[in-house]
Formats: sequence, structure tokens, C-alpha cells
Amino acid sequence: MPSTIVIPGSPSHPSKTAILGNHVAARLNKSGVATTHLRLRDLPAEALLAGDGHHPAIARAIERLAASDGVAFITPIYKASFSGLMKLFIDALPQFGLKDKVAMPLATGGTTAHVLALDYGLRAVLQSLGARHIVQSFFVLQSEIDADADADAGKVSKAVADAPYFSQILNEFCESVTARRFRQQSGAHSDEFRGVFYRSAI
Repeated sequence: MPSTIVIPGSPSHPSKTAILGNHVAARLNKSGVATTHLRLRDLPAEALLAGDGHHPAIARAIERLAASDGVAFITPIYKASFSGLMKLFIDALPQFGLKDKVAMPLATGGTTAHVLALDYGLRAVLQSLGARHIVQSFFVLQSEIDADADADAGKVSKAVADAPYFSQILNEFCESVTARRFRQQSGAHSDEFRGVFYRSAI
């Protein structure tokens, strides 16, 4: 079974970004992709600020990422860019920390004016880390997320959950991580198997 990590990059609690992460993780798990969370706000701030990849908590986080087939980076957009917390974690990664992995950039924000921050900011950084495939990005307005004092009780709107484009992105991500796991197990070196070994209607 392929494995993925959902990484919400918001320092806040409760967090609408984390709620979107919960929604994505639930849909991936339901589709047969084992998915866990790596909440950056739980990592030691001092070690992140120092970029200390040898700190035990940071090293464990990097090891978890290294063992995964795919990673969903979910960030709030601040000042037309991804969060500083996300930037600190990415800076702590090895130079090619996403080599041969599938990445999915997602974001939340208060206005659609921030949409381009995904493709011109976060996507470019993920490419520089060596990701094999980056699926299309998806932006969710904060007004489409119902926050709660308990982040686990929050939810995205039906309009977002049922959006065909969002489902298409999630399906592509699932297909890609499944193909990646197949390559790892069989020694195959092409994507020709993508979609053959994975069928779902997320």
C-alpha cells in the first residue's frame, strides 16, 4: 500500500489549514492510500528557526517524509506567500528531500488574489527539492472551511468537497503515489503503469 504524509503549515490552533488537511487525509485513506499527519506547529520552534535537521524531532520528521511515497503540503497564504513555518521546515530538508516523490501543493487564503502564490511560490520550491511529479495545485477560500474549537470537528464546505477539479487532483495524486510504490517494489522506471494498478472515484 502506498503511503503519504499530509503537512499542514499553519502555526494556529484551531486552524482552517489543518481542517483541510484532515479532509484530504480522510479521502486518501478511504481510497487505499495510507496517510498520516505531520503537524509543523508541533515541532520545536527553536530547532526549526536554527534549521537544525539533527534535532531528534526534526530528524524523525525528515525520516517520515523520506519513507513516504507522496507528500501533501498545505499552507495558509500570508503576504502573497506560503507560511513562514512551512518555509522553516522546507529549509531543514536535505537539498533533494523530495527526490522521486509525488507532491501536492494546497493552500487556504482569505481571497482568490492569493491563488498565484501556489504556482509561483510553493510549487517552484517543491520542484527545487527534486519531486518526481507535482500534481496540480488547489486553493480553498477560508470562508469555505467551517472552523471549530476542535480542529477535528471542522469541515470543508460541500462546494469544495464535491468540486470535480479537486477530486481530479486527489485522484491524480493517488494514481501517482501508487505508481511510485509499484516502481519501488518492481524496479520499473516508467509511469506507464499509472492508472492500471489504481482505480478509484475519490
